[in-house]
Amino acid sequence: MSSPVETAIRGVVTKGVVALADFNRGRKKAKGPNMFLEGVHTPVTQEVTDTDLKVTGEIPAALNGLYVRNGPNPLQKVNPATHHWFVGDAMLHGIRLEGGKALWYRNRWVRSNAVSDILGEPRAPGPRHERTDTANTNIVGHAGKLWAVVEAGGYPVEINADLETRAHSRFDSDIEAYSAHPHLDPHTGEMHAICYNGGMPNVIWHTVVDKDGVVTRNEPIPVQNGPMIHDCMITPNYVIVMDLPVTFSMQTLISGASFPYAWNPKHAARIGLMPRTGTADDIIWCEVEPCFIFHPANAYETEDGKVIMDACVYETMFASGINGPDSPDAKFESLTMDPETRRVTRDVVDAAPQEFPRYDERLTGRPYRYAYTLALPGKEGSEFISETSLYKHDLGARTREVHDFGAGRLPGEFVFVPAHEDAGEDEGWLMGYVIDTNTHTSEFVILDAANFTGTPVATVHIPYHIPPGFHGNFVPA
Repeated sequence: MSSPVETAIRGVVTKGVVALADFNRGRKKAKGPNMFLEGVHTPVTQEVTDTDLKVTGEIPAALNGLYVRNGPNPLQKVNPATHHWFVGDAMLHGIRLEGGKALWYRNRWVRSNAVSDILGEPRAPGPRHERTDTANTNIVGHAGKLWAVVEAGGYPVEINADLETRAHSRFDSDIEAYSAHPHLDPHTGEMHAICYNGGMPNVIWHTVVDKDGVVTRNEPIPVQNGPMIHDCMITPNYVIVMDLPVTFSMQTLISGASFPYAWNPKHAARIGLMPRTGTADDIIWCEVEPCFIFHPANAYETEDGKVIMDACVYETMFASGINGPDSPDAKFESLTMDPETRRVTRDVVDAAPQEFPRYDERLTGRPYRYAYTLALPGKEGSEFISETSLYKHDLGARTREVHDFGAGRLPGEFVFVPAHEDAGEDEGWLMGYVIDTNTHTSEFVILDAANFTGTPVATVHIPYHIPPGFHGNFVPA
């Protein structure tokens, strides 16, 4: 639990603490390079639009829409000693596909107040959270609109089809925060999220936005210590709440770190099964060994009442580093929550370090067979994005295929897009960006999911460096 002193500091002199943190942040000097500001992470310095893109192979004619990915790209001047990968200004990178062609590539900063001020533009309309308006983590299509989203308090930002910022938004509601990872229920059209506000350490929310973009539920859940909850998952009966030992750290904040969350071994690890229309009192909390999860793949219920969730699981996170993820040991695991024993059983599916799991999201909350992940280096001090391979897991057969892009060619998260409405689970394409460190350019690559190790179906050559980012999606036109 928070100490009385820490609680008083949070509640009474927050502005003074922030001022002290800002002072300490300005005084810190870098002892070495910040890997999240150089090399492949070197920020882009301008916005471009390119309609003359070379394509190798053939873009499937059925792909009519926008692939867009979000991620941090600092426009503001930052201190390398304290800069954290997770807090850079948001930049979108998009490819518009239609009629077997790549019509354009463009990149745009999401207009926070700071970005608009630096660019000399009027500020975008809409409400702002008092601490942050940088929506730099994910972008999703919902209710006929595109939304750039972030966690810890920032509100969603509406983006148009040309990646320009329209407005900051709270979905015309009074929500206190939103999430970097809302999940769409393909059966109801509802978008579910577990949300937290960095300035409110004792509560999180289960928030539901209906198919029309209206907030229909914002159920509070009491917590302690201000846990960082990056993602969640849903099943037909539950929303899965991951309350794990990375929490708000007053010491980290005051020291000048730009991302004030740290590993907290005193915070009990638990995963909650919350009935989708229930209250906090109805949550079935299941004990789990201390660990941390950024991203689950999918989850589903078994006939005997258990819940299985597959995820990339770390033993610790933010235990030593202040600039980005500091643990190289993410294993792909299957976690079984038992409502009777209130325990979680962990089973390692693949011990190789990996992240960014994706699957066929038409099967969200239901049994599924295939998951796709990004290989990680697994070495202390290595760049987080520095491996050349994607993995395809056949969870039924417990096998793994590898697609290696070749020396110096680094993929990011790839997403699955079905070939047509009634396509089978493995019938479709995987798509994402690949950085070519040999030429300092990038590619947008489309793979045949059923021929995962084969030659890409199409490669769109982008004559610009696209830094590693976080999450993206394909939004049909």
